[in-house]
Amino acid sequence: MLGNFSYHNPTKLYFGENSLEFLNEELPKYGKTVQLIYGGGSVKKNGIYDAIVEILKKNGKTVVEDGGVMPNPTVEKLREGIRIARNNKTDLLLAVGGGSCCDYAKAVSVSVNCNEDPWDKYYIRFEEPDCEIVPVACVLTMAGTGSEMNAGAVITNHEQKLKIGHVFGTEVMPKFSILNPKFTMSLPVRQMAAGIYDIFNHICEQYFSGDDDNTSDYLAEALMKSVVNSSLVAVKNPEDYEARSNIMWSATWALNTLISRGKDTDWMVHMLGQAVGAYTDATHGMTLAAVSLPYYRHILPYGLKKFVRFAKEVWGVNSEGKTYTEVAEEGLEKMKQWMQTIGVTLSIRELGATEDMIEGIADATIILDGGYKVLNRDEVVDILKQSL
Repeated sequence: MLGNFSYHNPTKLYFGENSLEFLNEELPKYGKTVQLIYGGGSVKKNGIYDAIVEILKKNGKTVVEDGGVMPNPTVEKLREGIRIARNNKTDLLLAVGGGSCCDYAKAVSVSVNCNEDPWDKYYIRFEEPDCEIVPVACVLTMAGTGSEMNAGAVITNHEQKLKIGHVFGTEVMPKFSILNPKFTMSLPVRQMAAGIYDIFNHICEQYFSGDDDNTSDYLAEALMKSVVNSSLVAVKNPEDYEARSNIMWSATWALNTLISRGKDTDWMVHMLGQAVGAYTDATHGMTLAAVSLPYYRHILPYGLKKFVRFAKEVWGVNSEGKTYTEVAEEGLEKMKQWMQTIGVTLSIRELGATEDMIEGIADATIILDGGYKVLNRDEVVDILKQSL
């Protein structure tokens, strides 16, 4: 049964081909200086950057550049963003890009006025901000993380070999986000596939917890089927607007906290994948894909009922004449076949991990207790070995 919970998401979304126009409606609500956050420069090549700068200048904004956000934003880049914001008295952090840019913007937002080291405060002690927060907004160019409508911010510390996410309170969520599916079409197919798997895994990690027959599970199953169906269209034709728009919309609902209501949630795939990423700096969605199947095979006996439901409802497995275990395993096999079809990586070795890294990756893996089985360190090591 559904337990007691609260749900509040203050982010305003503008979705569709003309959604960028609504930037004109939002900008007057904020001060003069806008810190424009983006990645490696693709937004300049595809024209999105110029379109946004034109709107900012028409609205009388002073534009402060903060480019070069990497796929796994580092603590060094975070400190650079803090300096830029402090030096320019930034009024709005506008992230233009994928989840990394959005995450980075949120990390900067809670750190600009923080009197302590933000890495220690937010990512080691997991404290909440007690300072003024600079507002964040997003123009999304890659679907996957859901960062455009949540309060999560993942930062990597290469020196400590840690990649950690902090989910802040609703006050850190973007004030508004602009979602134009056409902005995602310039991505390489591999990057699109990584985002698609990130979406799917977000849903799985909320779904595979508890065995209650509740609304959140039905929502999760519908979202998973939508992602699977649209992904098969998109990998064949990346320019298919309907498929790309469905993927983008599913990504937002996969991790804006709605389907987690009434669920314990199990984020161990993310903990494993982020630890791999801390060592390899590999693409986030690919690290998740590489560790998912070994992890789910490991916990399957402990959550058998839900894995059977997953097999039947999401993958259409016929259970007639089969044991529960056979049905559940067939579901994971169909999931594997889909992952191969869309082109995600199924081995952390392909991402740069080696046998001699396993112990260190295991040490960097935060063990959570929301799933069907709380792992011990030996089990973490075994799953990582199976992921090679």
